[in-house]
Amino acid sequence: MAAMSDPGTPTLTVDELLLRPWRAADAPALISACDDLEIARWAGTPLPFGPDEAAACLDEAAALRTAAAGAPFAIVDAATRELLGAITRFGPDGPDGHRATLGCWVATAARSRGVGTRAVVAVTDWTFATTAVIRVEGFILAGNAASQRMVERAGFTRVGLLRAWELGPDGVPQDVVSWARLRDDP
Repeated sequence: MAAMSDPGTPTLTVDELLLRPWRAADAPALISACDDLEIARWAGTPLPFGPDEAAACLDEAAALRTAAAGAPFAIVDAATRELLGAITRFGPDGPDGHRATLGCWVATAARSRGVGTRAVVAVTDWTFATTAVIRVEGFILAGNAASQRMVERAGFTRVGLLRAWELGPDGVPQDVVSWARLRDDP
C-alpha cells in the first residue's frame, strides 16, 4: 500500500484500487451504487436512494473529515475511476484515542473480488501507521455473512455477539457481531 497526499487529505492505493476522499462529482455513481437492496439492508442506507440522499451522504463525509472525527473514502478503480464502494474510519475515539471503528460497503458489480477486504486492510494498516489507535473495530449485523467473511480475511477476530445492539429502520432491535483487529495482531 502506498499513500499519496492531496492538500491534507490522504489517498490510499492498494493494487488497482484508489481509496480517496469523496467528491461532489461522485453523486451520480453514489446514487447508482446505493440504490441497492443489499446495501440498504446491511448498511442502513435509505431506499430509494436519490439525489437528496447522495447530497446528504457527501455532506456527512465532508463534515466528518472537517471535524477530524473520521476518514471517509470512496473506493474507486484506479484505471476506470468506477465507484466500487465506500469505507469510513470513525475515530480515533475513546478516552485516550485508542479505538477506531470501520464501516464499509461494496457496490454490486465489485462484490466477490476482494475489494472490501483489501480496503479494510489498507485503512486499518494506515490507521495503525498514522495514529495511536491500538484497536480497530467492526460491528456487522448478525445475518451479514459476506461482510463477516470480509473482515475475517482482513485479519479481524470475532469478539462476540452483541444482542439487540442496534435498532433497525423499523425500530426492531438487531443483533450485531463485534470484530476487532489489534495493532499487534499478525
